[in-house]
Amino acid sequence: MRVARVVSVLLLTATLCAQPAAPQVDLLNKMIGDWSVEGDVRGKPVHHIISAEWILDRQFVRLHEKTDDGAPPSESRYDAYWFIGYDAVSERYVAHLFDIFGPRFSETLGYGTRFRDEIRFVYEYPDGPFHTTYRWLEKDGTWEWILEQKEKDTWAPFAHFKLTRLPSKAN
Repeated sequence: MRVARVVSVLLLTATLCAQPAAPQVDLLNKMIGDWSVEGDVRGKPVHHIISAEWILDRQFVRLHEKTDDGAPPSESRYDAYWFIGYDAVSERYVAHLFDIFGPRFSETLGYGTRFRDEIRFVYEYPDGPFHTTYRWLEKDGTWEWILEQKEKDTWAPFAHFKLTRLPSKAN
């Protein structure tokens, strides 16, 4: 009897952990596809592209962000992978960033909460907190990303991006 109860609890826990909450992933579904990214990082213009897809049995959205091949040669090159998922047990989003700046900044997870059509992540980096907000703009089908860092006692803009969906690739 006791073994059956333990097995039942384990199966229930595995089921809860394996199934993302449908209402929470609908916003993540809107990220899927290819995007043109324009905006600025610390006041300098950037031109990136992003490809987003569900991976690992739809547990994470993987975003591959890189400098667009058509960006001006003077623009700093960037390459990154973002992994974003929803943890139904803790009722929060989780984001993990891997980029060209290496493991130092990849060791910190971002934890996010949703309010309407945006998810706001907080990263507690060793040199201070950082916010990344993903905001879906339904009326024009675009995303706005706002990145802020804490400087002394105030929040300062770090980057601001607008993502516009690229036309579908023909097979």
